Amino acid sequence: MDLVPALQEPLKKVLGPATAKVMAEHLGLHTVGDLLHHYPRRYEERGQLTHLADLPMDEHVTVVAQVADARLHTFASSKAPRGKGQRLEVTITDGSGRLQLVFFGNGVHKPHKELLPGTRAMFAGKVSVFNRRLQLAHPAYELLRGDTEGEETVESWAGALIPLYPATAKLESWKLAKAIQTVLPSAQEAVDPLPGSLREGRGLVSLPEALLKIHRPHTKADIEDARARLKWDEAFVLQVALARRRHAETQLPAVPRKPGPDGLLTAFDDRLPFTLTDGQQKVSREIFDDLATDHPMHRLLQGEVGSGKTLVALRAMLAVVDSGGQAVMLAPTEVLAQQHHRSVVEMMGELAEGGMLGGAEHATKVVLLTGSMGAAARRHALLDLATGEAGIVIGTHALIEDKVQFHDLGLVVVDEQHRFGVEQRDALRGKGKQPPHLLVMTATPIPRTVAMTVFGDLETSVLDQLPAGRSPIASHVVPAADKPHFLARAWERVREEVSNGHQAYVVCPRIGDEDDDPKKGAKQPPEGDADKRPPLAVLDVAESLAKGPLQGLKVEVLHGRMQPDDKDAVMRRFAAGETDVLVATTVIEVGVNVPNATAMVIMDADRFGVSQLHQLRGRVGRGSAPGLCLLVSEMPEASAARQRLNAVASTRDGFELSRIDLEQRREGDVLGQAQSGARTSLRVLAVIEDEEIIAEARQEAAAVVAADPELTGLPGLRTALEALLDDEREQYLEKG
Repeated sequence: MDLVPALQEPLKKVLGPATAKVMAEHLGLHTVGDLLHHYPRRYEERGQLTHLADLPMDEHVTVVAQVADARLHTFASSKAPRGKGQRLEVTITDGSGRLQLVFFGNGVHKPHKELLPGTRAMFAGKVSVFNRRLQLAHPAYELLRGDTEGEETVESWAGALIPLYPATAKLESWKLAKAIQTVLPSAQEAVDPLPGSLREGRGLVSLPEALLKIHRPHTKADIEDARARLKWDEAFVLQVALARRRHAETQLPAVPRKPGPDGLLTAFDDRLPFTLTDGQQKVSREIFDDLATDHPMHRLLQGEVGSGKTLVALRAMLAVVDSGGQAVMLAPTEVLAQQHHRSVVEMMGELAEGGMLGGAEHATKVVLLTGSMGAAARRHALLDLATGEAGIVIGTHALIEDKVQFHDLGLVVVDEQHRFGVEQRDALRGKGKQPPHLLVMTATPIPRTVAMTVFGDLETSVLDQLPAGRSPIASHVVPAADKPHFLARAWERVREEVSNGHQAYVVCPRIGDEDDDPKKGAKQPPEGDADKRPPLAVLDVAESLAKGPLQGLKVEVLHGRMQPDDKDAVMRRFAAGETDVLVATTVIEVGVNVPNATAMVIMDADRFGVSQLHQLRGRVGRGSAPGLCLLVSEMPEASAARQRLNAVASTRDGFELSRIDLEQRREGDVLGQAQSGARTSLRVLAVIEDEEIIAEARQEAAAVVAADPELTGLPGLRTALEALLDDEREQYLEKG
């Protein structure tokens, strides 16, 4: 393996143990190569100062500014009762605003000598407020000219643009800059991961040149050149990892599964009381084409909440059973597994009664397998799987256990993929005599670029058409703190829905029993005053509603820590219309289908992510009556949290919302585990903005891998891949 010795050098050898320790602990940087890939966050120009007017509170900032004046005050304090305490107040300016710096005690002497009016310097510290004015207390600083430390410091700041690095309180930006200057000569030895033809074809600079230009740019054009090049590296190396995975999958053998002409699938289609939407027909064709080939299907089926994904998946499962195989559907929770089992058995009717009296001619058995089943039922289910009696199996993680054996596993359907790691997917696929086909479903709409990045090893089908008969959902934000009467009206609306014969959900961020940790419920960082109390809890809210605004209605609770049988009983009563209002955690987020439920009130809605709110909202309006979703929040109108809620209320387009969600969260969260860790997270590539680069990198990567799957002719690319993923990581590229 051609390692790059200079870039593999540990930082403690180059910078000394103390600095290296801070870099490792606070920034995750361990080698010279890591440090070279720690890029500036932004650049300051010599003649142009940071906007002091826009400083964020409580954040660690670096500013470049000029000293306007400096005054030394003496005062009496407990430590210096005779008026000998000293405080230095320095005012700095950048033309846009002024900022106060304060130094106390013995710390005043050096800045008093150095920070004279007219002096320019970089200052770093945490922004706080004192007497209603922004200030930095005891900031670290670095003078920018006439420096006392001799020529080399002046030289190190001689570039026209000053790079400002993502820094920490323990390590200021300019200390990072100095450390990078120390290792910058090693950049010449960086081995280029991009094939020469690709680099020349796209007019990209070499990697050593890109590293030099991003850390020591002389012009803005240098920064652009460097970023364009480094974005390509990130996109291309990631896409090569995914392309290699796709290539490896196509080398696996699989049993082609074609439905018989007059088999189970035909019998099922004849039973359907409605016709499939155009979208369902198109996606079904794509899936059947894949199933008919002799290497495993790998398809991602994304569809809006309620677009009929389950029906499409069921038809694929029936096609496999027709051809003599078994199909399994993996669900993330027991509630959802039971729900899927019920709806599949209902849709299939007598076709699900294989081996029973009254079962239809082509019937098969549909078996449920979950972790909480009794021993006898479980033994029975396992036997049906092993003998092949059960053509369709629906279950939870329990399906992955070693004891579970299949007669002939032909298709694995994974519902809500983001809840499962690839390891779990692969453990289940390992139960086939040959690798089974794989269909992954998600109701969380994924922007195209994320699909290419996160699910890059899967082909994608999209269902974006809602079946006929689905009703519109009206969504509104209820500002509980500003307008308490809006919240009272929300409960009146719930009573109106119930009096019209419908039902309602109330969703809360946490459960509320003693061992419940309030921190776990909070999905979003708290803002403003609403963070002073823990998130609202199911048990408390249910009790206060039953005694208060919803008195007289039948209110029940549902949450993840209930016994599975109790959960199932609650869901059955709700589905049967015996319960008016279900107060629940997000266990109802996915797949729960009660067409008679028309209203949903989400408490502390600001604690949930955008996509999660969209998912929850999809639980209402599933029948012929219109749906209503009320997002209750105590956040002030101007807060980012309220803007997020307004976005959810204003559109039903899940793809649009997923873009908003992605812009508000950082890509790292979206790309999940494979991209976590400082060395491998995306630094310059933005998944939304750089859509074209990602799409082009995907094409280039596919071509490179097709021509040379082992990358024998591209040692630099192999090195970059190893840095991105060691061998196990490549096999289990975690999905976010």
